[in-house]
Amino acid sequence: MSNPACIAVIPARGGSKRVPGKNVKELRGKPLIAYTIEAARQCGLFERIVVSTDSEEIAETARRYGAEIPFLRQASLADDVTPVSAATLDMLVRLDPGGDRYRSICQLMPNCPLRTADDIRDSHRQFSETNALSQISVVRYGWQNPWWAMRRSDDFSLDPLFKEYITQRSQDLPELFCPTGAVWWAQTSVLRREGTYHIEQRKGWEIPWQRGLDIDTEDDWAMAEVMMALRCP
Repeated sequence: MSNPACIAVIPARGGSKRVPGKNVKELRGKPLIAYTIEAARQCGLFERIVVSTDSEEIAETARRYGAEIPFLRQASLADDVTPVSAATLDMLVRLDPGGDRYRSICQLMPNCPLRTADDIRDSHRQFSETNALSQISVVRYGWQNPWWAMRRSDDFSLDPLFKEYITQRSQDLPELFCPTGAVWWAQTSVLRREGTYHIEQRKGWEIPWQRGLDIDTEDDWAMAEVMMALRCP
């Protein structure tokens, strides 16, 4: 049963540059955005599942898979520089101007199609049990060790970012995590006040990298196809 205090917002602008038409492009037989809508519907947590978009094509596709599009996003919130959280907050304020209808808000990025309904439920469980103000999904770094990251200059010289760690063995270094857009939660009062999920007290919920993949490039798209083929032969 849905929780009437929870709302899901799926931000999906139409101006993708690196993968044109990404949100409605077919991935193994379905538009990319369909996977996120279906996971949100199947998890059973939300009173409403809404898509924030500036595109009529995305809106039509989202409606077909069961999401709401109460209005189209204004152009000023659909450019290349505006933070995604601004579009999510805009949706919240316009749907709940009094601020008393929803206690928590979940932002689900449509470029994370491998995240499941169980993932959303598990992330909500941690969010609730820890009484988090804000919680973002993260993946553990794998074979590429970020502690060994280097800058390379025009003459090919290398400059380690973390000089004190560059000679240490990987097993002696602390684990690091990278944010992924799969499942982000916030108390609505916090998002209204701060305007972002990236507050100092934010928590991190770990999702396996195989399901936390963000599709931003054609290479990411190819990886998603491979991962889906392995999961659904």
